[in-house]
Amino acid sequence: MQIIPAIDIIEGKCVRLTEGDYAQKKIYNEDPLEVAKQFEGVGLMRLHLVDLDGAKSGKVINWKVLEKIANKTNLVIDFGGGIKTEATLKTVLDTGATYATIGSLAVKQRAIFEQWIERFGAAVFMLGADVHTEKIAIGGWLEKTEIDVYDFIGSYTNKGVTQIFCTDIQKDGKLEGPSIELYQKILQQYPTLQLIASGGVSQLKDIEDLRRIGCSGAIVGKAIYENKISLLELSSF
Repeated sequence: MQIIPAIDIIEGKCVRLTEGDYAQKKIYNEDPLEVAKQFEGVGLMRLHLVDLDGAKSGKVINWKVLEKIANKTNLVIDFGGGIKTEATLKTVLDTGATYATIGSLAVKQRAIFEQWIERFGAAVFMLGADVHTEKIAIGGWLEKTEIDVYDFIGSYTNKGVTQIFCTDIQKDGKLEGPSIELYQKILQQYPTLQLIASGGVSQLKDIEDLRRIGCSGAIVGKAIYENKISLLELSSF
């Protein structure tokens, strides 16, 4: 079970949203590198880095944050938010991200994403399945679709994608617990999937429950910043 702390970026600062609402923004630190070093300092090895400006605008904005963290830590970074062109994808990987997280493009421009999978290999991608009532949402969660999450996941596992993180938007940032039932349904259909849970984790029991049902990882954000779970506790997993 991998613990993956999250850093969400707006205007170069470490923030958190509630239910994906940009109007419900709280700044936690002016320096994301400082936060990343704290994660690394307790032995955590992964980082989920999201350019919220990029997700909203459709192009990567916060390059410098990725570059700094990649250059000054040894964290394995997955980076997402605004990756829409092959040139951008290459730059993200060259700048230091191990994985590129793809969400909206996998919905709206499927042919392009499939070309990328063939060209770069499925192993460099982490597919984001952002969900509202079991339907996919895109564009920084601002746009709802009628695409069933189970069909969406299946369409890309067939292409070789093995690492998928799933966020229940209605749970995210609310510290009310993760969507255990949703993740169980996904894993029942796709038992070999490396499913990374995202959204709602508020206590260690939530992580233990996610491990019990077979999730391979958990992204933890607000619970860290609101001191609901300590970094030392997370490092024990």
